[in-house]
Amino acid sequence: MATILGFIATDALVDQKLLQHATTYAAERTFNCVTVDGDTSTNDALILMATGQSGAREINKSDSTEFKLLIDAITEVAADLAQALVRDGEGATKFITINIEGGMNETECRKVGYAIAHSPLVKTAFFASDPNLGRILAAVGYAGIDDLDVSKVDLYLDDVLVAKSGGRAPTYREEDGQRVMKQEEIAIRVALNRGAASATVWTCDLSNEYVRINADYRS
Repeated sequence: MATILGFIATDALVDQKLLQHATTYAAERTFNCVTVDGDTSTNDALILMATGQSGAREINKSDSTEFKLLIDAITEVAADLAQALVRDGEGATKFITINIEGGMNETECRKVGYAIAHSPLVKTAFFASDPNLGRILAAVGYAGIDDLDVSKVDLYLDDVLVAKSGGRAPTYREEDGQRVMKQEEIAIRVALNRGAASATVWTCDLSNEYVRINADYRS
């Protein structure tokens, strides 16, 4: 969670077990999907509070319409907070959404997403607006999926097909990739083409300012 304490409050009256479930559900899909530099803190936390002051009846059934509406609302708020955390990353100039699709399961999709998001070479390339597809594909390759067939992997920068079947797409033009990389918000989409699972990771670039801030941190 990048050294953050997150607080979400609702005036709904909610059963304690359902409240805990909502917290875990929201965190798994939001705060547990962000990274600035890969480091964590001992005091990272997300706390969900329900005051019960709304006057509405208690939400005590997981299959109720009320609970579905509540958990969706909590997740939406958590996503806004988690993305704000990334946007406010030390020295960040770009917000990057990494979508991994076509995996065998969500776990391997997240492995690939975090391999890209944690790579200093990928993050500095984004800071420089350099569409270096080799760095991204390398991260996909070393993500830890032993039986990954790289000849099936497709890579997109926003709507631009950069790599097809593990290699440079015949239709790709460098100027198209650079156009995307100059944006403040960028989407990477990696299609593994080996299943139906997907996952999303949010991250930012790594800038000169990040180094300066963290080098002077103790002062």
